[in-house]
Amino acid sequence: MLNIALFGPPGAGKGTQSEKLLKRYNLTYISTGDMLRSEIAEGSDLGIEAKTIIEKGGLVSDELIVKIIEKKIKTDTNASGILFDGFPRTIVQAYILEGLLLKLGSKLDCMVSLDVPEEDLIERLLLRAKTSGRSDDTLDVIKVRLEEYNNKTKAVADFYDKKKKYFKINGVGEIDEIFDNIVEVVEANRKKEFNNIVLLGRPGSGKGTQGRMLAEKHNLVYISTGHLLRNEVAANTDIGKIAAPYMDKGEIVPDEIPIKLIEDQIERNPNANGFIFKGFPRTIVQAYILDGLLRREGMKVSGVIDMKVTTLEAVKRLSERAKSERKRPYDESAELIVNRLEQYNDKTIPVLDYYKKQEKYVSVKAEKDTDTVFKLLSDQVDIICRMNY
Repeated sequence: MLNIALFGPPGAGKGTQSEKLLKRYNLTYISTGDMLRSEIAEGSDLGIEAKTIIEKGGLVSDELIVKIIEKKIKTDTNASGILFDGFPRTIVQAYILEGLLLKLGSKLDCMVSLDVPEEDLIERLLLRAKTSGRSDDTLDVIKVRLEEYNNKTKAVADFYDKKKKYFKINGVGEIDEIFDNIVEVVEANRKKEFNNIVLLGRPGSGKGTQGRMLAEKHNLVYISTGHLLRNEVAANTDIGKIAAPYMDKGEIVPDEIPIKLIEDQIERNPNANGFIFKGFPRTIVQAYILDGLLRREGMKVSGVIDMKVTTLEAVKRLSERAKSERKRPYDESAELIVNRLEQYNDKTIPVLDYYKKQEKYVSVKAEKDTDTVFKLLSDQVDIICRMNY
């Protein structure tokens, strides 16, 4: 996720620049003022609660603000991050934001502050009053709002400055020039996100063929533990000697073997944008192992795609493969094929549930022709990558 806070006094141009940032980065827009007005107009439970407080002359609590923000984030699931406009405004809200993003498994990448001289701000706000009819843009009210901003928000700027996430941008000039300066700061401070896709599905669903094609198109590194293991067996390495008896029976090899192979592949590709994992994880334990492996490298599983074929179709494909040059030892008898499918049902189906609970799971019907399935899979990879950023 890319998370930006756009900071600055009233009239600094945050609204204008927000529109451009939202379009460029596909972000969820969090403007607490706009969201409060929307909830009130909608007549939602949160809006009714806020309206009651405001009508009594009170200030909407931080607790209510957080509820509204969380509601907005949950309803905008296709965004690649969050743009906070006018939040946080106090040091308390800064700590709230830290906790909120931590809950989402993320953090703020940068706070960009638009710096505009006070005389320019007053001129802009008075002009806005003539064109928008906002009753709060009178000279006296403007001065109070600017004074409140200066008194309360300096601590917020200091808070993020100490974290080396606060950047001041000249807010006077051409709109596009200011935007370019903001983008330069964002790009310099955004964390590189790795797109790690797990490709699952019954034996015979076509994961190998599709995995290679997807890796090439989306500039990812393809890691097939099955392919790596077969190379070890063919080379008669120590790993191959251990793995061979398991593979001949179509059974899962001991976990320490694929761990070593995956670690080696990640180490050999330090500049990778991410990986496509085929054949791993096949068990819940391996799902935990993959999480640990990726976390150690500052990465995570971005999404899981289940290539769905029926058991009958899987048996048909594996039987046909046994007659081709691509045959595997575990394709050569009906007994071995059935054993592999039973292992998938017993040990890998729970892995799908594991990722469903994390909302990282999608499925694709994989019984159509190769090109059609590839298009479906590629579209899903595009969505996962977009959401990841």
